Amino acid sequence: MKKTSSKVYIAVGLGILFSAILLLNMRFSFKSYLVNSYYRSNEQVLAAFDPTNLNKSLPVKAISCYRGVLTNTALWSNYGDLEAALTKGDVLITLETWLKGPDYTNNVLTEVLKGRFDNQFNKLAAMVAKSNHKVFIRWNPDMEVPAGVYPWQFKSPNDYINSFNYFSKKIKNHAPAVQIVWGPSGYPGDTEYWPGNKTVDYASITLGSWSELTTNFYPHDQTTAAMLKHKLHRLRFIGKPVLIIGSDKGKTDFQYSWLNEQKNLVTTYSSTIYSKSNYIDSIKAKPNRTSLKIGVFDPNKRLLNQPEINVEHIFTDWGELERGDFEKKFTEAINRHHEVIVTMEPWRDITGKPDTAVLESILKGRYNEQIKKLFAIISATNTTVYLRWMHEMEIPIHRYAWQSQEPVTYINAFRYFMQFNGGPGKNVKKVWGPAGDRGSADFWPGSDVVDFISIAIYGLPDKNITDPEKQEAFSTIFNRKYFRMRFLDKPLFVTEFGVKGSESFQDKWLIDAAKTINANPHVFGVCYFNLYDNPKAWGNIKAPDWSISQQSMIKFCNLLKK
Repeated sequence: MKKTSSKVYIAVGLGILFSAILLLNMRFSFKSYLVNSYYRSNEQVLAAFDPTNLNKSLPVKAISCYRGVLTNTALWSNYGDLEAALTKGDVLITLETWLKGPDYTNNVLTEVLKGRFDNQFNKLAAMVAKSNHKVFIRWNPDMEVPAGVYPWQFKSPNDYINSFNYFSKKIKNHAPAVQIVWGPSGYPGDTEYWPGNKTVDYASITLGSWSELTTNFYPHDQTTAAMLKHKLHRLRFIGKPVLIIGSDKGKTDFQYSWLNEQKNLVTTYSSTIYSKSNYIDSIKAKPNRTSLKIGVFDPNKRLLNQPEINVEHIFTDWGELERGDFEKKFTEAINRHHEVIVTMEPWRDITGKPDTAVLESILKGRYNEQIKKLFAIISATNTTVYLRWMHEMEIPIHRYAWQSQEPVTYINAFRYFMQFNGGPGKNVKKVWGPAGDRGSADFWPGSDVVDFISIAIYGLPDKNITDPEKQEAFSTIFNRKYFRMRFLDKPLFVTEFGVKGSESFQDKWLIDAAKTINANPHVFGVCYFNLYDNPKAWGNIKAPDWSISQQSMIKFCNLLKK
């Protein structure tokens, strides 16, 4: 009898092994495709923080945490031991909605609105309605984190808000006692996705969410205590109790004393930073303009003398103020019968050395004499002055000494300045000037020290994009940034905007800008940045030149409804 080759045995063995692995993968794929799975998760509800009643900010009794993964292709649900858990105690169910099959690339949020998950929602609601214990349902969490871990991330806030409200109403129709949880991670920009009081019972934050660990858009907090502080601060506009949830990747370091520290902070600033007047439910009404201010930052004086220009922009610092350079520039602008935007960058004095602890220095009174001198100069005229102070504070870089700082410290320094010795003259309008990026509202200093909100709009969304044709439209950037200010009640002034490229491309971009400005009556003024950008901010990349021709500016002004 002929011996079978050992190679044949190896080949057969490998074939069997490969087939087994394939069948196993098919089993799991089949299950995820056709079955909604519910399972016990490793998350923990560590505590609750109620900003509306600090006495309720206590450790919570045991809450069992479950996850439910729903797919549009599922034919039935495997609830595991969830039904039994609902009879024994309080339960938090984190519900996820996923698309499978041909619809995989669709927007899962719009598919929810089409009713693709209604049957699954209704069955879950009917089951939890039978429980005699408290049931929390948190739907599609971490929506604000730019990570791509979940299919509902990197989606527009409006899509998320509409689908969340749809889901909440579906659950409440069958299970009105269920507590609906809005579940951001607590990442910068979370309140962009706030759905409103009517469909939310609780908010939640996660200490060390997997989504955040996979992205580096913003620096990670070095301690859990700092993370808790920052995440609770970001929810200061939300008047709902907050569940504090631990990571599902292991035990979360947590101390209840940190909650007491947060309670003390809220109590200390209960009339300003953490005032209950901050709580919002809908878009706050902003005043409408009666006329439009048109300005330029134009140190080379190429556009200043155009008849439509009525505002000039001056950037300055303590050093220029002390040397007298600022007063000279300011007087020249006033003599041209222009209103003036003054952007004060308080980080270099006459020595030219930056103050790396500028916020603390302001609060300690180090710059009181400079503030007094500045106020005296800009208040000694009847001309309107727009005083913009410590701008672009929310960008997580270190270009300015007031960036990447504690929001509470920034707010206190802003308020100190604007209220110093009763504040500047009546001709001076107080301008709070974020870039308009994620997390802007974290630094909102309060309506009593702000007359205008300023934002900056430049065509290049990223300094690594050098092709002018890839610049974002003015309208795209404006709509994104304006939405972030929807809970703030002050009008807007676009104190910086610019576009690079050929004159024909710039004209096309400015046509879109004019249409956008005309369609938004809450914009009281615009100011073009007619110069190249600061090379130091662009590293090894050539700084963009935003300059436009006189003819382009004339065409832009003619398109605006004054």
